[in-house]
Amino acid sequence: MNQSPNTRMSPLVGAGFMVSAGLAFAVINVLTQWVAQSYSVSSTALAFWQYGLSLVFFVPSLIKLGAGAFKTSHPILHVVRVVLATLGVQFFVAALTHGVPIWQVIAIDMTSPFMVILGARLFLGEHIGFNRAVATAVGFVGGMLILAPWSDAFSVYSLLPLGAALMWAGSSIQTRQLATIERPESVTVYLLALLTPINAVFLLADTGFSPTAAFVIPTGPALYGILVLAALTAAAQYFLTLAYSRADASYLQPFDHVRLPLGVVAGYLVFGYAPGGFLWVGAALIIGASLYLLKAETGSANSGLAAAE
Repeated sequence: MNQSPNTRMSPLVGAGFMVSAGLAFAVINVLTQWVAQSYSVSSTALAFWQYGLSLVFFVPSLIKLGAGAFKTSHPILHVVRVVLATLGVQFFVAALTHGVPIWQVIAIDMTSPFMVILGARLFLGEHIGFNRAVATAVGFVGGMLILAPWSDAFSVYSLLPLGAALMWAGSSIQTRQLATIERPESVTVYLLALLTPINAVFLLADTGFSPTAAFVIPTGPALYGILVLAALTAAAQYFLTLAYSRADASYLQPFDHVRLPLGVVAGYLVFGYAPGGFLWVGAALIIGASLYLLKAETGSANSGLAAAE
């Protein structure tokens, strides 16, 4: 049976949405650094207002899902997952607000899938195997080359993207566990509903638990920048949803790597960040390891299906 033109075009459309999400994230990263450095907005305040206001865009979806989506038998697992995701957001935004080059933040964040592999082995008992072990080792070598802890440019803030990748890996592991025992609606709704309140706790802690000091709405250009950040965050998440609705995750993964060159270009144009050291070598190792693992896993899955037929 011949595929219809619409069916054949769906993966290409999905790839287009994935690249669009990468472009949105590149602008988000640049704008985050610009707002923080130009108007002295703290990372906790920026994370709270950015994700809090972006939640407004998801309110119609929450209303559509209704109260039934909040039914769960594992509330603690949901809370742990969202706390880890929130810590990832806090570390990521803090790295940008403290001037860590955008290209370094993005590249280090790309090691998160390899951390998921290790975490799944340690906490879920999943088998790693030769291909996953090789890809994970190569990916971490690439990450260390980019982090360059031996260089003069290294600082404690350089570790923040690594912390973000680690927290998001932990959140992904929790998502895997919840996906086998909970409805997808519950997993999604709890993330959206809890992310902003937990960000609010971090903001309160950063201001000595003074609500009047914590929840001061920025004004002027800082407010406009945050509003754009919120809109772009919602748009990026929407683009990701559209991408995954039109193509398989394995097909889309290579297009997700476009975030790195887009981040390099954006950082250079706005801040003059010129990638140095072993960026391209490290990035090549990370991307190469990801593609190697993708090909190996896809080949194994196809072999399994052929044997079952």
